[in-house]
Amino acid sequence: MPGEDTTASSGELARGLSHAQIQLIAIGGAIGVGLFLGSASAIGEAGPAVLLGYLGAGAVVFLMLRALGEMAMYRPVSGSFAEYAEEMIGPWAGFATGWIYWLMWMTAAMAEITAIGIYTRYFVPDLPQWIPALIAVVLVVAANLASAHVFGNVEFWFSLVKIGAILSFIASGVVILVFGVGDLDQAAVSNLWDHGGFFPEGILGPLIALQIVTFAFMGVEMIGVTAGEARDPARDLPLAINRVAWRILIFYVGAILMVLMLIPWDQLMPDESPFVTAWRALGVPGAGGVLTIVVLTSALSSCNTGVFSGARMLWSMSNKNEAPRMLHTLSRAHVPARALWLSGAVLAIGVVVNAVVPDQAFAYITSVATVAVLWVWGIIMVTHLRFRARVRQGTIPAQSFRMPGAPWTNVIVVAYVLLVGVLLAVTPEQRVALAAGVVVALGLGAAWRWLTPARSGA
Repeated sequence: MPGEDTTASSGELARGLSHAQIQLIAIGGAIGVGLFLGSASAIGEAGPAVLLGYLGAGAVVFLMLRALGEMAMYRPVSGSFAEYAEEMIGPWAGFATGWIYWLMWMTAAMAEITAIGIYTRYFVPDLPQWIPALIAVVLVVAANLASAHVFGNVEFWFSLVKIGAILSFIASGVVILVFGVGDLDQAAVSNLWDHGGFFPEGILGPLIALQIVTFAFMGVEMIGVTAGEARDPARDLPLAINRVAWRILIFYVGAILMVLMLIPWDQLMPDESPFVTAWRALGVPGAGGVLTIVVLTSALSSCNTGVFSGARMLWSMSNKNEAPRMLHTLSRAHVPARALWLSGAVLAIGVVVNAVVPDQAFAYITSVATVAVLWVWGIIMVTHLRFRARVRQGTIPAQSFRMPGAPWTNVIVVAYVLLVGVLLAVTPEQRVALAAGVVVALGLGAAWRWLTPARSGA
């Protein structure tokens, strides 16, 4: 292919990402339409008690990141948790995890380009939905093909837009609540308990909302995938992991808390972002247009992150004959060009979906992505248990950056994953995702059985 260096197939990815870029890449992957749009459904299911769901999921995310970070300090590679699963559990675990993670990001990216197509209509109502979706795919693939440094800079600015919007929203809300500025008469801290109590939908409300909350946090685990391109993994990864966890909690819990205090939860519309509802009530000029730009940027950012992460996982698997060997070729910029082209081609399927059946795809795609992230988070914790066992045996050196509370914290995270899986099973509209998960599992099992002779003979 033009621009590729075929002699680089045995080379290494360029280490061009700083710890600041790694932090914002992880934040950018996690803060997307799941927060700006999905939070409306979560609030509708649980009322103010949804805050407990975000706090619980945030704690789970922190523990998962610390486990991943401890293993990344041992081996900072782009295959990340798939590589660790293969080493600690077995080749089948690495194979399944790598492909499931790639599928997770591809389905999530399809959802993001769908959101881009939908929200572009705010400015150009008659524009076919598939056109902005296609433009988004081209832009994201081009940014990733340039270099890891260019990708990092693009994601840095995308993330800053999202973070700036959230912080501005929180700051304006504080001014209204403390000083009574503006015409938002219903704004009050008591909104957290005045409209049916803190648990208006009972204890089951926050549990049901966990499905939506979990999807919203999807993406933070890619901080481990960036390890292979961090300039100084021993310094950058602990800094990034420790800081990104509490920053995400502030952006999620702080933003949702402010929404709930500014607007009574039962006045929010499930089909509209609670942020645009609140901004409109705040009297922000052009609130709808401003938030639409933020949502578009968020979707581009998450899609950008997904293509980056998925391509790195394919590149890593191709070196072990778990993906086509041709995908291990690096470009002159030391990026996995063919893996990026393949990921872009799969995203193009999302463009076709937007052209044919745009209205039915979004919910199904996001639920499938949630099932995939449950596998990824669960396998990270099981792998970490095996990792710690080898540390105790003395076959792996102990790391200074360790997950606190293991092995009991591993059990807590796995229990959370199983709980969300059960909730998906008992929720009728989400069961299709579990059915899709079974199909994927059967397909991966067949592929593994077919590939095993080739691997053993290689």
